[in-house]
Amino acid sequence: MDDGSSMGKLEIFDVGPCEEPYQMGFLIGQKFSSMIQSRVARDLILQQQLLPFAQTPQAEPLIEAICTANRQRYPAYWDELLGTADGSGVPVLHIILLNFRKEILPFIIKETVPDDDCSDILVVNDSMAIAGHNEDATIALVGHTYMVRARLPNGLLFTAYTYAGELPSCAFGFNSNGIAFTLNSVPPKVEEIIAGDIGRNLISRDLLESTHLEDALNRICSSNTSVGHSYNLVDVRSRRILNVEAASRNRFSIHEVGKTPFFHANMYIHLKVKQVQDDNSICRQRRAAQLSSQSKSSILSILGDSADEKYPIYMTGPTLYTLCTVFIDVDEKTISIFQGNPKNGNVSFVFPIC
Repeated sequence: MDDGSSMGKLEIFDVGPCEEPYQMGFLIGQKFSSMIQSRVARDLILQQQLLPFAQTPQAEPLIEAICTANRQRYPAYWDELLGTADGSGVPVLHIILLNFRKEILPFIIKETVPDDDCSDILVVNDSMAIAGHNEDATIALVGHTYMVRARLPNGLLFTAYTYAGELPSCAFGFNSNGIAFTLNSVPPKVEEIIAGDIGRNLISRDLLESTHLEDALNRICSSNTSVGHSYNLVDVRSRRILNVEAASRNRFSIHEVGKTPFFHANMYIHLKVKQVQDDNSICRQRRAAQLSSQSKSSILSILGDSADEKYPIYMTGPTLYTLCTVFIDVDEKTISIFQGNPKNGNVSFVFPIC
């Protein structure tokens, strides 16, 4: 089985400062136009579900409500999205559907079906403060991701792992204020979802501009999210890691990570929400509980574990793949990216966080 090391080296694009958000989006779209067009052509969820639905009468009010709410809440990020579409030469509708797929799919299939799965191990003790993360996605994303390193007019610098055609970042990122985050999708039942509210991609784009940990929390907890998400927030300056589970109607629960290692897959753990039972997530959670996570190397070994052939923590297809593994070392103030199984120890990139 392919361990992911053959996916090709991530490209890093430096952009900014730009006078207007649209310009930044345009430059990103232009730089990665071939990759974005390739992802759009190969993404079966887009081609077989989202685009056909978008042509139906019942789709029009939903998509219009999503566009209106998100454009009003985050006008600058909305302009970035439009710039990405124009720069890439991909129709705006396609880019909107990619960025709001989680907010639209439940109203097509009437029950959220996991199409991406991520695993995180978090621990803060006397000897280490670590956030380890597997970025997992469908085959459509293999070879369709890149890093955006953006400098904003106010001097802030952020770095974000980005899915082709989507805003930075629905995966993980960090900024020069010492704030980093990783994300886990969660599967609320359709009755828990508010149609036409704020999309996860714009909330996580907003997180990239957080000034400190409390500011990051406020950006999550007051966002009026449509679907919900699990956020792993890291503050290297205060040596704190939080897991925040969010749901519609501004419901949230905060877990402060301490000495007991905390594993999060793709189901709500501490926020009481009606959710779809995800066997993949349940099995990964159970497997992680069987393994030691008392050292940095053992955390990498868990993230590279594939003992469960049906539902491995480290995924190699045929449907879901671990695109990369992220290792945030709070004390070292670094974020390392592994392309390939992390237990092999082959680091592709090391970035200073601040």
